[in-house]
Amino acid sequence: MKLFYTPGACSLAVHIILRETGQPFSLEKVDLGAHRTASGDDYYRNNPKGYVPLLELENGQTLTEGPVINQYLCDQAGRTDLMPAAGSLMRYRVMEWQSFITSELHKSFGALFNPALDEPAKAIFSGMAHKRLQWVSEQLRGRQYLTGDDFTAADAYLFTVAGWSGHVGIDLSDCPDLQAFQGRVAARPAVQAALKAEGLV
Repeated sequence: MKLFYTPGACSLAVHIILRETGQPFSLEKVDLGAHRTASGDDYYRNNPKGYVPLLELENGQTLTEGPVINQYLCDQAGRTDLMPAAGSLMRYRVMEWQSFITSELHKSFGALFNPALDEPAKAIFSGMAHKRLQWVSEQLRGRQYLTGDDFTAADAYLFTVAGWSGHVGIDLSDCPDLQAFQGRVAARPAVQAALKAEGLV
């Protein structure tokens, strides 16, 4: 398999799960500004949506959308700790978190990276993201991870998105449980390997 990624982007969550599951893969870096791959190809030919992640499967088919890719990877690897069994309530809990992170966090942060957005609009999106991160921090109180003691695909996604806070000026000092979570996830060997491979540490 091949993962098309941009360092530190939401593709990092997929990169982490690839390393957590131990499946063989290669990496292809994408310059999202120029929409060019590291090999010089027009990235729109790989993914007409124009963004990462994109996972190219061994049979040549492709998958997009990080939460879906991670469900696929966990299922292929039989890792029910990372993505609980289909039909189980715990799977729906992980999917519930994935959906929340996608719709309530990821999109708010995405707006903050848009240079065309004026400062009053950015302040609105920043406030929304901060409020939701405070709520997430409260949910983590007394828990190692989002759904309990097991690290799941949802945790890889939260780690990635919450990690953008410092880049957009969101102060997490009032989110102690989220800060502790970020530290726990960052210490995982698979996460360290992904961060190093992307040049982030």
